[in-house]
Order: sequence, then C-alpha cells, then structure tokens
Amino acid sequence: MLKRLANNTDPGSLATRLRRARFAFFLDLLARLKGELRILDVGGSVEFWKMMGLAQPRLHLTILNQTFGPADQAAENIVVGDARNMIGFRDREFDVAFSNSVIEHVGTYVDQQRMAAEVRRVAARYFVQTPNKYFPIEPHFLVPGFQFLPLRVRAELLARRDLGWYKRAASYAEALREVTAVRLLTRRELCELFPEATLYRERFLGLTKSFVAYHGWD
Repeated sequence: MLKRLANNTDPGSLATRLRRARFAFFLDLLARLKGELRILDVGGSVEFWKMMGLAQPRLHLTILNQTFGPADQAAENIVVGDARNMIGFRDREFDVAFSNSVIEHVGTYVDQQRMAAEVRRVAARYFVQTPNKYFPIEPHFLVPGFQFLPLRVRAELLARRDLGWYKRAASYAEALREVTAVRLLTRRELCELFPEATLYRERFLGLTKSFVAYHGWD
C-alpha cells in the first residue's frame, strides 16, 4: 500500500498529486517573470517534465544528470555532469535552477554544501525540493523511522529483504553503500545550505513531508 501511495510514476498516486501541487507553486513563481527563461533542472529527467505537462515556448530547459536513459538521450539540451561541480556552466548562466528530490542523494553533508553552492552560483533564482528527515516514513525505503536507525541496522535490513524502491542487496557491503547514499536533510540543515532562501513546507496529514528552498523571485 505504501508503494502505491508513493509511486511517482503513477499519475493517480498520492506522491504524484503532491508533486503536481508543488509544481503548480513553481509555475506560479515562474508567472512572475517576463520574457524567455533559461531553466536548469539539476538531477532531473525528460520524463518528469512530460508528466508535469510543461509546454511553454518561452521556457528553455536544460537537464543535468549523471546518467540518462534512452528516452532522455533523444531529447535536446541534456548534459551529463555532477551537481556538486557544474564546471561546464558559467556564473548566472540560467535564470532559474530547479531540483526535485536530488540533494539528499549526492553524498555527505559536505557534498550537499557543494551542490547548494553550485546551484546558487549558476542561476539567479532557485527552487530546490527535498524530503523532510523528520517525516515519519522514510520516502526511499518506505519503512517508518528507517532514517533514525543505526547505519549498520539499516544495511542489515536491506541485505535481508526488499525495502521500498530498493531490491534486496546482494551483500552487506552493497547494502551499506545503498543506505549511505541517501542522506535526508533537516529544516535547520537546509536553511544552512540556502541561508537566503524562503522555505515552503509541503504538508500531509498536518506533517511536513518535504521542504522547498526558493529564492530570487521578489
């Protein structure tokens, strides 16, 4: 049941409905801006933008990711790169940097600081979303409180069974790599990464499910 609710590839799932509401907020911010806009999606995919139904001729989209699937590779303006070091982009090359559920996957807190610094460097405005660490259900492994368990215990669980969107790891070492690769952020940490940002809270049943740090729209 949790997987059905959290399946963001299902147009009717709770996750997709929340994502659409969040994206509507993003579009409202874009509507404040006039003229053509250069948008960088950090860590995104072509499929995401298709699902969101974005079709505005004035928006020129570039997508940066470490890997792309076959469907993505047929699109224009895709760039293979690292969110922590966007060396191929000039300062303020884009009008808007957009990132959805990526910063929790880039590594350690130092890696997250590097990504945040690059987002703030390459764009005049940004819109960065990430899950709330203190939401009761961990959004990747779909286990209540999973993010608060000792690292060793998390790895042992994944080495024994499928968890959420992750298949059972072939070894403890592989499981350890998988669970270490997800580092959820607290509100305080996100504010430290984006100190000038305004925080938008995405709520579910009265609880904050995720945050959006956005800046530059005034």
